[in-house]
Formats: sequence, structure tokens, C-alpha cells
Amino acid sequence: MGKRADADPPPVVAAHTASGLPREPVYGPDALPPPDAIGKPGEYPFTRGLHPDGYRRKLWTMRQYAGFGTAAESNRRYRYLLERGTTGLSVAFDLPTQIGYDSDDPHAAGEVGRVGVAIDSLEDMETLLDGIPLDRVSTSMTINATAAILLALYVAVARRRGTPEGALSGTVQNDVLKEYVARGTYIHPPAPSLRLVTDVIAYCAEKVPRFNPISISGYHIREAGATAPQEIAFTFAHALEYVRAARAAGLDPGRFGERLSFFFACHSDFVEEVAKFRAARRLWARLMKERLGVDNPRAQQLRFHVQTGGVTLTAQQPDNNVVRVALQALAAVLGGAQSLHTNGKDEALALPTEDSARLALRTQQVIAHESGVADTVDPLGGSYAVEAATDLLERESLAILDRIEDRGGALRAIEKGEIQRAIQESAYRFQREVEAGERIIVGVNRFEEEEATAPADILRIDPELERAQIARVRGRQPGAGHGGRGDGLGHGGGDRESLARGIRGTPRDAGPVMAEVSGGGTHASPRWAFALRPPTGSLAATPPNPPLARRRAARAAELCGRPSAP
Repeated sequence: MGKRADADPPPVVAAHTASGLPREPVYGPDALPPPDAIGKPGEYPFTRGLHPDGYRRKLWTMRQYAGFGTAAESNRRYRYLLERGTTGLSVAFDLPTQIGYDSDDPHAAGEVGRVGVAIDSLEDMETLLDGIPLDRVSTSMTINATAAILLALYVAVARRRGTPEGALSGTVQNDVLKEYVARGTYIHPPAPSLRLVTDVIAYCAEKVPRFNPISISGYHIREAGATAPQEIAFTFAHALEYVRAARAAGLDPGRFGERLSFFFACHSDFVEEVAKFRAARRLWARLMKERLGVDNPRAQQLRFHVQTGGVTLTAQQPDNNVVRVALQALAAVLGGAQSLHTNGKDEALALPTEDSARLALRTQQVIAHESGVADTVDPLGGSYAVEAATDLLERESLAILDRIEDRGGALRAIEKGEIQRAIQESAYRFQREVEAGERIIVGVNRFEEEEATAPADILRIDPELERAQIARVRGRQPGAGHGGRGDGLGHGGGDRESLARGIRGTPRDAGPVMAEVSGGGTHASPRWAFALRPPTGSLAATPPNPPLARRRAARAAELCGRPSAP
């Protein structure tokens, strides 16, 4: 029997938004900004959207994020989603792939294929993309520290098939700065990492012009605890660093700015989230035009992907997550997203099952084809509450951004830990409000059930997949031993030091990596990231938890069938 909810609880009226900004009970005409700030759809400053026709001409891309286990397992999920109406792929990589370890490295033990797909070679990438027409399906890859390597593998698969590079479309995340403040999958220090980012931007501009070379991500910043204005401000602070670094490398922001993309979260405060996307679009246009002197209107446009909020999902009463995801997806659409991922209801517990992934996709399709919101461009434009919130969020975001810029920019703020501290303080305030009952989470601190049980049908990764992946890696590599920091690279004739010299010495392109992939066949590996690691100064050194490292090493030894070191 369920726990009885509070009898006629008093209404909870919030005087503030989820981000702590003031919210009035009623808004009127005096809340509207000047008409030129709102503008028209498709016109600067793009508050109302990038295109005059909105979604009437083309719906947003329904890009479901997926990847787990081996390349073959993930390929089956991609085909499943494409057969059911997904219009773009989004690849999740496992942690070893993200930080440059092969699956048989001791540090990878227990993580292979857990939160994404394991990619250790060009052969793996070919299997991952088997049967998927790369010239017709747009692919997004959530990869950062090893972005150049995974992009090279993707392009190499296309080359082997005879697909022209110019026909490839998609996005590589390649946003390493947010790793230092929100995710942690970095390898090199911040300043040298900018070199790799700009190399990818330059390569894509010349060779893969339809591929977005970077997706500057506020999503992970928000998931780590930031507020909505912090999400905008910190994302744009990082973006300004990337644009300046690329410009210093001789690239024209009026050209590569057309291929910059962004990635935001969508949480559950409906009006605030709709307004957030509108405010971000307007602010970015103004930054590009007024601060960076970019006159090309297409380079002033904020093109962004949205994912519904992972941290808003609850393990308690997971069916409630269906409602949360639907509200957030609707807010993203009303905010004018170019592409959207909707989370599965069970993702607080595990990676989504096929049924959960299908329901998440169907949520987007119902919004697109049954709600009518796509029929009118910016249907909430002119709403007193929405326009007031848009204006307020832009002001608050700009104030935070200006403080970062006045102190020397995002790179300095990251190195000083200032952005990290701000996110941590916001996360602490949020959790304190939940525990005090000041912020209601249905099923968690209000309307709980006495006999809550986890669903029986959750996705469990078979440990045998990890063993099989390790066996494949060891079978491909010349000689014995793990490949996480191995010196042997591909068959392209290079070794670790020559590859490093090639990349460091080549003027701003990804040529050495691409040459090694193309010539190296199946031995191409994310571990090449270690070829660029300096002898000292790396931020991704040996894990600081020796007992954990020893346990992982023992686990790896067990999986690999060899004795572990004491």
C-alpha cells in the first residue's frame, strides 16, 4: 500500500525560479523589453529563433544518445533507434576511451563498456558504424580529450567505404575546458589542450566542412550543479576562449563561427528553461558581433543541442521521470533547439533498456506531430512572463561572464578554481534546499511510497563483454602487455615519439593523427593521446587512490588471465 500523501497540503508558491532568480506573481506589458531586443525569427539578435520558418520547414533532429558494451552491441541499438524514427545518432563512449586507455589497461578494469561503447581500434569503429550510411545520417560524438583520434577513426571508416569527407555531417564535442570544471575526463593541462581543440577546428574547416568541430557544453556544467545563468555564462566564457585561440592560430571566426555548436541541459522549471534558450541565443549573437567583431550573421547564430536533465531523474518512482522528460523536451522545443535527446525513465538506475529508449524517442515524436507547437514559430514569444525571464537571464548571465572576463578569462578562472567553486556552491545550496523540504522533488521528499521497489527490467552490462573486448585488444596488438600507454602505434610507420613530434611540429592541423589512422589499420587507438603527454605536468597522472588502483589492477589481471602485481 502506498504512503498517504499529506492531506490537502498548502500550495507551495515559489517566489524564486529554480536558479534563485526573482519571480513575480503577475507580469504585464511593462515587463516587455524593447521590440528590437525581441526582434523577428531569423533576424539578429535571433531571440525568436534562427529561421523565419522555425520548425515548419524542418523539425529538430531527434538525436538519441546511446552506446554501451562492445561496438557490435551499440551498433544493434543504433539500428534499432534508426528503424524507429531517430534522425541522428549520438555516440556515448566508455570512460577508458574518453581518457585514452585501451580496454586491457589496468586502469580500465570494471569500466569497459559500462557508460558507453569501448573503441580500441579502427576495426571497432567500423563495427560500430556497420550498415549506417554516413553520408545520410548525422553523427554526434561525445568525446573531448581524445576527440582528434575518434574523429580520425570516423573519417577513416568513411574513406574505406569511399564516402567523401565533404559528405560527412555531425558533431564532435571537443570541449575540453568544461572537463576541468564539470566532468574530469581530461588528460593534458588546460592551455596545451586548446592547441588540440584548434587543430580539430582547422582540420574540419578544410576537410570536413559539414562537421561541427566543437560542441561547447553547458550541459555538464548544469548537471554538476550550476544555475541556469551560470550555465550560460560559463559556457560562453569557454566559447570565447576557443574563438580567441582559433583566431590566434590564424582561423577566421567569421568562417569557422558558422560551425560552432553548443550543448545545453533542460531542467524542469518550464518558463525559466524556455527563457534560458532565448536569452542564450540573443547574448551569443551580441557577443560575436559586438565583442568579437564578427559580421557574418550565420556565425552570430547560436546553434545548440539539448538533452533533458539527467540529474533531475529519480531512482524513486522512476515512472515519474516520463513526465519530467516530457516537460523538459517541450521546453527545449519551445526554446528553439536544433536537436534534442530525451532521457529514458530508468537512467537514474542504469543505461536505458530498449523499451525506455523507444518511449523517450516517442516522447519527441508526440511533441513534434501531435502537440501543434511546431506549427507556429516561437509560440511563446511576446509572453510577458517569458520575455521578462529572457531579459533577466541575459542580464544575470552577462554579469557573471563579465566578472570572468575582467579577471582574465575562463582559462585563468579554471586554473584558479573559481568556476569550479561557483558550481560547487550552487550544488550545495540546491541539495540543502531539497533536504530542508524547501524544494520539492516528487517521490523523494514529498509524495513518497512506503514500498518503493526498483524495476526488475533494467539494462545490465554482461561482464563477459569486457573480457571479450580485452581479448580482442590483446589479440590485435603486436607483442604482449596492455596497450594503455604502449609505444607501438599503428602500421603507419610511426612510434609514440615520432607521432608526438609530428603533431607538435605540424602547423595547426590533425594531419599526423589522420595519416597514422589511415596507414595503421586496426591498431589505431585512443591511447595515442598519451603520445602527447609531457613527461611532467599532466593533470591525468596515476590515480591518487592507490588502494583503488590496486583493486582495478587486480580486476584487470583476472579478466586478462594473468597474475596481478602485489
